Amino acid sequence: MAVAVSVLAATVACGQAGAPSASGSWTSPPPPVTAAPTAYPLTIDNCGRTLTFDRAPSRVVLLNGTSVGEVESFIALGISDRVLANSQSYGVSDDPEMVAKVSAVPTGGLTLNQNFEVPREQLLALQPDLVISTWAGGFDEKIGSVSRDQLAAAGINSYVTPANCAFGDPAPRPEDEARYRAQSTESSSELLLQLGQVFDVQQRAADLVTASRDDIAEVAARVAGKPAKSVLVAYPGMSAMNGNGLPAVFGGGVYDDVIAKAGGTNPFGGKTFAELAEVNIEALASAQVDVLVIGLFRGTENAEALAADLFARFPQWEASRTRTFTSVSDSIYLGPLNAVAVTRIADAAHGAQ
Repeated sequence: MAVAVSVLAATVACGQAGAPSASGSWTSPPPPVTAAPTAYPLTIDNCGRTLTFDRAPSRVVLLNGTSVGEVESFIALGISDRVLANSQSYGVSDDPEMVAKVSAVPTGGLTLNQNFEVPREQLLALQPDLVISTWAGGFDEKIGSVSRDQLAAAGINSYVTPANCAFGDPAPRPEDEARYRAQSTESSSELLLQLGQVFDVQQRAADLVTASRDDIAEVAARVAGKPAKSVLVAYPGMSAMNGNGLPAVFGGGVYDDVIAKAGGTNPFGGKTFAELAEVNIEALASAQVDVLVIGLFRGTENAEALAADLFARFPQWEASRTRTFTSVSDSIYLGPLNAVAVTRIADAAHGAQ
């Protein structure tokens, strides 16, 4: 992806003294990221499309009710006032203030369709200057959304979170496919840095990324050399995602990376969404699980009760014998809170410090 100097500088910096090792752990605290103000007009590449911004967008629509990574990034960057309509929400957060902050972002009266997307007519009526989707499929006309070509014809820029350019694209570029398969906590940093660039809050983005990298590096150093624990991430409240009615099991991409940086391995690591949707009771029963991570989906869910239920159903797990579990909600997804999930999982797996 062609990006401006500040993002390139951040990438280069990460490849030097503070680079991740082959295992994904930071070898030393990464250096601070610095960034200059944005010079407009700004031109960037996004999923193979050239986007030009004459100024920072001020009428943004955030698509995809199944994601909160983008709206939380806007909040973390202090630019939620640029959002005209947000369709992203979540019932619970690992940041005690985040749910209220997301609720305070305008929704523009949006009504999502059965695919959790904003219907084409509603979106165009809002006359935004930028529309953001967490995945390329969010602009698919087949699910009732507006296409990127239709938006461009109306003079509206569209943007896909860089790590997900290949997700939902029937013919992705090889570089986008590779980026999608290699998602990590750095994918969250990439989103923050580029949003910072587009909205001229580059130093704010740089400070957030530096703080997150430092926190993750501190945890990685603490668990370095300790035997890796097998960490299962299960969301009981998302059982509809599993064809067998079991808790949704998460693996691949950023989920595996968070676990690796916490000193663990994922027993269902590297699997696709389709493969994870077919995880059955035999696969869960035979999995090695040293640490259970309960994913919370709704504010009313009780992590202790959900963990106790799974321990009773799968007593053969080592985690069931030792009652070892923790909980996360949004911090394990692509977004600005990954350091929280890394810390919680490391504390459960290897002890808090």
